[in-house]
Amino acid sequence: MRLILLLFSIYLPQLAVPAAAQAQQVKTGVYLMNLYDLNMDEHSFYADFYIWFRWSGSIDPTNIEFVNAIEKWSMDKATFDGDSTPVKLKTGEKYKIFRIEGRFFHSFSLNRFPLDQHTLDIQIENPEHPADSLHYVADTLGAQIRNTLNLVGWETKRTEIISEVHDYGTNFGNPEENAQRYSNLSYNITLSRPISYFLLKMLLPLLVVMLVSIGALLLHPEHIDSRSSLPIGGLLTAVFLQQSYSSALPDTGYMVLMDKIYLLSYVIISLVLLQVIRAGNTTAKGKPVKGLIKMEKRLAQVFLGVFILGVLVLSVIK
Repeated sequence: MRLILLLFSIYLPQLAVPAAAQAQQVKTGVYLMNLYDLNMDEHSFYADFYIWFRWSGSIDPTNIEFVNAIEKWSMDKATFDGDSTPVKLKTGEKYKIFRIEGRFFHSFSLNRFPLDQHTLDIQIENPEHPADSLHYVADTLGAQIRNTLNLVGWETKRTEIISEVHDYGTNFGNPEENAQRYSNLSYNITLSRPISYFLLKMLLPLLVVMLVSIGALLLHPEHIDSRSSLPIGGLLTAVFLQQSYSSALPDTGYMVLMDKIYLLSYVIISLVLLQVIRAGNTTAKGKPVKGLIKMEKRLAQVFLGVFILGVLVLSVIK
């Protein structure tokens, strides 16, 4: 009796074929035509693309649901040739292609602005057939993005199609519902802002402000009015520059990368202003300023070095 149980424990798992191996395989590809209206306030974007299916089997895999679609009632879905009947290929496979245009959800994380990257995704599933009967496989032979597509203000880093199984972990309130796992196909396109945007439009104006503010330490301590006006003007200008880009961003509730850089500049400018006041008091008392002048020149180099190093460290740390 023990020998029989042992044989069952060894060979029974091998007789059970995995559900994924029995599923109907569907080769699916995406060709992106247009991508526009990246709305970070509403966490959405519009996409216009072709999607095709090649399969062999009795299940029609084209009855898909876009998992992250918004306003599904307004989505435009039409077959490429206007015929809903699948095309029979020479290989014996069935083929159908659709042109899709609609709005999709994406949660934009701006904590790295303006060095942020965003991976926009379009996810499809078949709500009628679970993963053990239908499985979408990425078709990477076709082009994934239109060559002439140009997204103003963004650079395309990469595109990819990922096939995986989405486990919902629930029977959706139906005790007789056993399907919890569905085949999920995700088309991803990763976008990033050009580095020139960060260096020329965001960092360069602030660097000029910092040079002018720190330059106050290079003036003779007797010119207290000129020395104090430089960091005060720099502080006000930095606040104005920060507000100019903050107004274009959604209310995040956290500090983005550029906010941290400006916070560093506020601290340094405040220290410069305090040193100007301290030097003015020393000069007013008639004390020698030769050593003070030499010290402030070194202090100006230190402040500038701290600012540049701080920007580099903040930019690298993720």
